[in-house]
Amino acid sequence: MLLTQLKEYSIYLVSQSPRRQELLKGMGIKFDSFSSDIEEIYPTHFSPVEVAEYLAQLKLSEIQFSKYPEKSIFIACDTIVVLGNEIIGKPSDKEEAKQMLRELAGQTHTVISGLSVATNQVHLTGNRKTKVHFASFSEEEIEYYISKYLPLDKAGSYGVQEWIGYIGIESIEGSFYNVMGLPTKLLWDLLHQICNPI
Repeated sequence: MLLTQLKEYSIYLVSQSPRRQELLKGMGIKFDSFSSDIEEIYPTHFSPVEVAEYLAQLKLSEIQFSKYPEKSIFIACDTIVVLGNEIIGKPSDKEEAKQMLRELAGQTHTVISGLSVATNQVHLTGNRKTKVHFASFSEEEIEYYISKYLPLDKAGSYGVQEWIGYIGIESIEGSFYNVMGLPTKLLWDLLHQICNPI
């Protein structure tokens, strides 16, 4: 079983996101975590999928594998929100957060996660897309959510697992966990490839 194979490795999550840590723990994987200090800048001509994958790979780009145990696995993920052709990032303040929710309200947007898994010999990258259908929000609901949850660290200014998700999501097409910030099935598949190379 894969969980048995993973016990042979030191596993590192390159993220301090509580959501990603929670999901990785829920998968039964033991790991340590640290954050990447790399500035998330990407080529402007990239498609949203290319952006998500590029940013995930970027987080692993400065890891010095020689400083870690030989059998180490590093996991990095970047999740973006796309409305139409526009990438909606993390809000800089409460007002921008409110404006983002106004734009997403009553619309269907796409959440794209780029995921990279690497050892000192193998580097695998993939992506997952999920469509999220939002109901319309009143100004009162937006104000309540932003003031109570302060989602300034979240792409699109919302957490699917929080109050706004409970009352505002009409439906989801694809992985719920991808919207939380970690495409768990894709991660499982990539880890399986790492541990069982063809």
